[in-house]
Parts: sequence; structure tokens; C-alpha cells
Amino acid sequence: MISAMMQRIREVIVFLFLALFSKAISTKPYSRPNNPLDGASYCLSWRMAVEANNIRAWRTVPTQCLRHIEFYMIRGQYDRDLDLIVDHIISYIDSIAVSDDGLDAWILDVDDTCISNIFYYKGKRYGCDPYDPDGFKTWAHQGGCPAIPAVLRLFNKLIESRFKVFLVTGRNEETLGEATLDNLNNEGFIGYERLILRTVAYKGLSAVVYKSEIRKQLEGEGYRIWGNVGDQWSDLEGDCTGNRTFKLPNPMYFVP
Repeated sequence: MISAMMQRIREVIVFLFLALFSKAISTKPYSRPNNPLDGASYCLSWRMAVEANNIRAWRTVPTQCLRHIEFYMIRGQYDRDLDLIVDHIISYIDSIAVSDDGLDAWILDVDDTCISNIFYYKGKRYGCDPYDPDGFKTWAHQGGCPAIPAVLRLFNKLIESRFKVFLVTGRNEETLGEATLDNLNNEGFIGYERLILRTVAYKGLSAVVYKSEIRKQLEGEGYRIWGNVGDQWSDLEGDCTGNRTFKLPNPMYFVP
């Protein structure tokens, strides 16, 4: 009898202990584990959201993502991403039967599509510092933007395939026209149909409106736009975007 009673008391004590322990666990505030990868994970998610156009009108890269963006841009992943995209574009090009009327066209953006501003943005902490229009103009005037190898490969493929290639940029024609033309030629972009820069007529317009107007004019001239390539969503949105659009990665800045 005594043994059975002692067993019962032990069971009650164990039950009460487990009940109290369970309550303590359920009411304890959640504390996020100190995971050294949390910052990297956040920046990966931020960059993916930027490329998917889910984060818009952002002005600067989050400061905690400086090293993440730096490593992405200069440690090889950016180049591998570009190569993958260009390989897919070339597969699409190979599926197109180019006509003999000379009206099959492609549109390429210029800055950080054809030529790179990575050296400039290194001095701006890869986009963590606010945009500096005067500083960028000084940089662009020097004409030292290197070709982006994957896009130069794409450009040469388009020329060889007999497409008319139009380079459309938001750079100001009056102040940067000659420097941009020389820079492109020096980097191997030779044989395109036309370089189109922003003129006074388009001053103050957003990139979406300006580039839509240019594409509309080209279609009005009879051109069939098979593809449109740019590093900004504003290169690819709006009217007359073409048969297919291709977004290149750029986590350093946003152009509305």
C-alpha cells in the first residue's frame, strides 16, 4: 500500500514539474539565434527582391550590405550571372529567322549593360553612398568605362546575325555624347545602327517615358524589336518593349 502511494506521489510530482516547465518554455520571449550568416542571408534576400523589382525607388544600398555587394560584383558571381543570361539570349537569337529587309532590331542599354561603371561605384561604396550626378558626369567624361565582356559577346553575335542594334541611353547628348561614342568604339562596340542619347526634348522625363518614346519612334520607322536588354527595370518597362526583354543584374543603383 505504502509503495503504491509513493509511486502515485512521484507521478504527481513529475506531472507538475513537466507542466511548469512547459509553461515556462511557452511564455519565454523568442530570441533569434545569433547566427553569423543572418547578415549575409538578409543581403541575399534584399538583392533578390531588387532584381525581381519587388523593392522599388530605393536610393542607396543598405549599409550592412556593402561587403555583400562588393563581393558579388568583383568576386565572380556577377560575371557568372551575366554569362548565364547572355547564353539564354543567344539561344533565343538562334531561334529567330532574320529577314532580308534590314528591319529586325535589338535594343541595348549602355551604362552597366554595354559598359561598366564598377570602378566609379567602388568609390561610392558600391551604391551605399547617395547618387552624385556631378561626380558621375565627371567620370563619364573620361571615357574609361570598360566593356562588359558577356554583353560585348552578345553584341557581336547580334551584328553577325544581321540585326540592327540600337544603343539607347539616358546620358545627356550635349554633355556626354562625344565621350560616350568614343568610349563605346574604344571598347569594341562597332557596327551598331544608332547611338541614341537623351536630348533637350526629353529633359525631365522618367527613363520609362523617355525610352518608351524612343522605342515607339523606332517601331514607327518600321523596325521590329526582337529583344530589349538593360540593367534597370526602367529600361524594360513602358510601351513598345519588344518581343522579349532581358534584365541584367545591378544591385548598385535604381533608375526610375
